[in-house]
Amino acid sequence: MKGLTDKPSYIELLEGGVTLEDVIDGHICEQTLAEKSAFVVGDLGALMQQHACWQSIVPELQPYYPVKCNNSPAVIQVLASLGLGFVCTNKAEMNLGLEHGVPPENIILSGVCKQLAHIKYAAKNNIQYLVCENEAELSKISRLHPNAKLLLQLTTEAHAAETSMAFGSSLKSCRHLLEAAKEQAVQVVGVTFHIPSSCQDLQQAYTHALSDARCVFDMGVDLGFNMNILDIGGGFTGSEFQLKQVESAVRPLLDAYFPPLSGVHVLAQPGCFYVASAFSLAVNVIGKKVVTHHWDSLAPAEDNENTEFLYYMNEGVYGPFSRKLLGNSIAAPSVHKHVLCAEESVYPSSLRGPSLDELDQVMDRCLLPELSVGDWLLFSNMGACSLEESLSSSSQLPIYYTVSTSDWYGMQEAGVALDSAMKNFSMVQYSV
Repeated sequence: MKGLTDKPSYIELLEGGVTLEDVIDGHICEQTLAEKSAFVVGDLGALMQQHACWQSIVPELQPYYPVKCNNSPAVIQVLASLGLGFVCTNKAEMNLGLEHGVPPENIILSGVCKQLAHIKYAAKNNIQYLVCENEAELSKISRLHPNAKLLLQLTTEAHAAETSMAFGSSLKSCRHLLEAAKEQAVQVVGVTFHIPSSCQDLQQAYTHALSDARCVFDMGVDLGFNMNILDIGGGFTGSEFQLKQVESAVRPLLDAYFPPLSGVHVLAQPGCFYVASAFSLAVNVIGKKVVTHHWDSLAPAEDNENTEFLYYMNEGVYGPFSRKLLGNSIAAPSVHKHVLCAEESVYPSSLRGPSLDELDQVMDRCLLPELSVGDWLLFSNMGACSLEESLSSSSQLPIYYTVSTSDWYGMQEAGVALDSAMKNFSMVQYSV
């Protein structure tokens, strides 16, 4: 399966004890005999497993998937069939959701500065829920989409601290924004905010955010708006432990400020949570340099001491590692078909992309055994890297989708049917 996944493709059905590792082994063997291209393996069963985890821990939160996190068609098809809503930031993302059968009422158009064409597209396709954070956005929406239903973007201290910029409307300015919406006859139906996953004090962050949201709801009700949607945003890493931490912080606050009898629908935006663990990336080592530091020429070091390695890979930050340019970290890879022994030496190893650009630095000083040119490195949890967008026309990575028979049966029971949700994909049996 070569190229991007917007073309008809197939899903490899794993039967008879075949594992994801077997699939990776097989495709590495194929690439070793060919051009040694990097490739991605997606486990669609992991999406189902994460959905089951979400429903068991936070069933009161309706998940809305942010498409920008990973817009692979297979991901959109599975999540749409599971009943998720979608948060879109542009026309292409809205169109992708509509093409996969997502009802317009389950789509939210977000984004700080929306293009006029995107607002018009939402109006034309009856996508009514839009996020608004300032009076300039309100003016555009009232003119181009007067039937829109707005969610006011409320800034939070935790989000502002992470980005060093205050996105959203402050609590003080919300009253004025609500009054402006009233004057322009635009409906406001709720509030959205975001707590980043890097937040160290979830209890304090959600306490402030939900208290402010309650104040905005009360302002809206005073002005005659039907306030019935609360979106607590993203910040879910994919860890079950972290999700339980968020749940323990949020549940008592929701009970206090937005109890079930209030009629408020509570949404959340789990992006990384659903897709991060579903994708793995395999890259090839194409170059190697040895860097030896002699700190004391009078006392020669033992062999291997002070030795570092610099490796060049066939993909870098201008491809699937693009999130590194945004300041996000990349987890250290594993070495394909290598079991590290207790007595085996490991070395500080830096990983670079193929461009020779000084910015093309994927990882610095991770500990790895000595590698050779031609070895393969496996990066897990790569699903939240916007894989489709990061692949340029000159570097189209193959994406191999897999699902085990047990996960496939579970997906069918949950409503993901081959003849509908996966209509753009055909099933093939994978054999080793």
